[in-house]
Amino acid sequence: MNRFTISEQFFIDQASASASGGLSTVLNRLTLVARMLASEIMRAGFVGKLGYTGTSNVQGEEVRELDVISNDTTLQVFENMPMVAAIASEEMEDMYVFPDGENGKYLIAIDPLDGSGNVDIAGQMGTIFGIYKRPEVGKPVTVEEFYQSGRNIVAAGYVLYGPCTMMVYSAGGPVNGFTLDRSIGTFFLTHPDLKIPEGVGAYSVNEANETKWDDKTQAMVETFRRQQADVGKRSARYVGALVGDFHRTLLKGGIYMYPGEVEKPNGKLRLLYENAPLAFICERAGGAASNGVMPILDIVPTGLHQRTPLFLGSKGDVEEAVRRMGKA
Repeated sequence: MNRFTISEQFFIDQASASASGGLSTVLNRLTLVARMLASEIMRAGFVGKLGYTGTSNVQGEEVRELDVISNDTTLQVFENMPMVAAIASEEMEDMYVFPDGENGKYLIAIDPLDGSGNVDIAGQMGTIFGIYKRPEVGKPVTVEEFYQSGRNIVAAGYVLYGPCTMMVYSAGGPVNGFTLDRSIGTFFLTHPDLKIPEGVGAYSVNEANETKWDDKTQAMVETFRRQQADVGKRSARYVGALVGDFHRTLLKGGIYMYPGEVEKPNGKLRLLYENAPLAFICERAGGAASNGVMPILDIVPTGLHQRTPLFLGSKGDVEEAVRRMGKA
C-alpha cells in the first residue's frame, strides 16, 4: 500500500495553510527530534540513563537524565535554523533565543519529554509541541511574544514513544497520525483525519488526588466512576503520562482530567507547551478542551510556565464534566 510520508504531508499542509515557507522545515526538524529521542529512550537502560541528575527544574520536579538529554537534543536540532527565533521548554526557566533569532518567524513551545517517570518501567512517554508565528520579525525576541492564546497556534502535535513511535499533528486542518518505520527511519501516514469518538471511551484522572479536590470536583469524578454520567458508561484508565492518556482518548473517546486542587487551584499542567497544543489537536479532531471555566485555547498566557486545570477529550464528556462542576 502506498502511504504518504510525513514530509510529503508537511508540504501539503504548508500549501493549504498558505504558509510562506519554513513551516514544513520546522516540522521536519521535529521529526528528527522524535527519531533521536526514540533511539535514546530505547537504549537508556543499556547505557545507564534511567536515573535522576540530583537537580530540580523550574517546576520544582526532580530531573532525570533523559529530561536533560531531550531538552539538549531539541536545542541542538534547531540551532542555526534561521526560521526559528526561540524556544520555550518545560526544562528551562527562560526562553532560549537562537543566534540571529530576531530574524526568525516562528516560536516553539515544547515539553521535550512528557512522562519521563515512566522510563524505568518501560512505560509510555512523549513530546508535546506548539508552533506560533512571531508578531513581528526583525526585532529582538521578547518573552512576551510567547504570550499568545492557543488560537494563534499554526501547528501543534505530539510524539508518542511506546511499542511504536507515532507523531500526531495538525497544521490547522485535519489531525493526522504517522508511525515511524524504524527500519528506514521514516514516518508514514497510518491514521488519517482522526476524529475523536463520542459516547464511548474511558475517563482518565489521578483519583489518588481526590482528597485535594473541592466537593464539586469530587462529585463530578464520582459520577464517571460510578458509570452514571449522562454521556454513558466510562471505564477508568490512567497511565501517568499526559501524551499516553490523551492518545488513547483521541482514538477511543472519553475524557482526560487534571483538575485544580483546593490548595493548588491552577493544577499541575502547563498551558503553553502542554495544554494549549493538545487542546489545538483535540478541537480539530472534533473534541473539546477546557480549564473548567473557559476553552483552553482562549486563555492568554501571562508566564512561560503558567498552569491551568485541564479537561480534554470528547465534546460531550468535557461539557458534562464542566457542567457538573458548575452545579451548586
